[in-house]
Amino acid sequence: MSRVKTLGQFIIEKQADFPYSKGELSRLLRDIGIAAKIVNREVNKAGLADILGDAGEMNVQGENVKKLDVFANNQFIAALSVGGECCAIASEENEDIIIVNNEMSKNAKYVVAIDPLDGSSNIDVNVSVGTIFSIYRRTSLSGPGTQEDFFQRGTEQVAAGYVIYGSSCMMVYTTGRGVNGFTLDPSIGEFCLSHPNMQTPKIAHTYSINEGNYVHFPDGVKKYIKYCQEEDDSTSRPYSSRYIGSCVADVHRNLITGGIYIYPTTFKSPKGKLRILYEGNPLAFIIEQAGGKATDGFHRILDMDIKELHQRTPLFIGSADMVDIACSYMLKYSTVDA
Repeated sequence: MSRVKTLGQFIIEKQADFPYSKGELSRLLRDIGIAAKIVNREVNKAGLADILGDAGEMNVQGENVKKLDVFANNQFIAALSVGGECCAIASEENEDIIIVNNEMSKNAKYVVAIDPLDGSSNIDVNVSVGTIFSIYRRTSLSGPGTQEDFFQRGTEQVAAGYVIYGSSCMMVYTTGRGVNGFTLDPSIGEFCLSHPNMQTPKIAHTYSINEGNYVHFPDGVKKYIKYCQEEDDSTSRPYSSRYIGSCVADVHRNLITGGIYIYPTTFKSPKGKLRILYEGNPLAFIIEQAGGKATDGFHRILDMDIKELHQRTPLFIGSADMVDIACSYMLKYSTVDA
């Protein structure tokens, strides 16, 4: 029997890859893993407890907040605050950053951006949801974390990952040295290495997009969808359409089996709808480390400047060849200066 390697053991082994770190990043990833276990426990018993449905309020994005959204947000903020390795947190659920103001965090080196429960509109119907996180080294020298600490390009991320709460609970993360996946073993309560050195296929035959908004899509996206639906034996078209409606779940499937996920601009959302800081950047970092690509249709996501905490972006992400073809349609049929 092969020896099981837990997330904690794996992180410790890889700690030497960070000469500037004295274990802070390792402990930060550990804290995120602990919070994820607690959230997974509540997701799994969602039908048995009073945590389904709306919490009766709107978040900063103008979206209905689910009760599990609130729970997940509180758990991750608590875990990141107590650990002492993080001086500030940016969450989808909070309009402003959360300053971690305690004795342990006054010299913390990192800030964390997080979407505590991506896809929460699917909670009530038992569809996979997830957590997405991104870690940066702070740019301010000392004292409380600042909003400017988060205004860094995605290329400056030191780590990023997501946790998917589905048929199994899985944590996938990268520190810029490949992508590794860990599945939670409920019998021992530990994330165990199950998907080492993950690589997404360069060529695939699956596209993921909410075609219900087709009429509002840019011409380049419409033309690409038609390309995917055309019959052509040489490219194994038509492609399969697979859309879950939880970004993290769609991206996770395509990471493993290959494919492209598209969340484009629409007439109603001319700047896109996904948030670059805690959705676009971390997912782009992961996918690129796994051999894929991530763009806004014209530009690499990780090279984009961040000027607002909840800045939005369109997203074309997945297998490299599929993203390249989709972007070629965007360039060909664009009516604006890209």
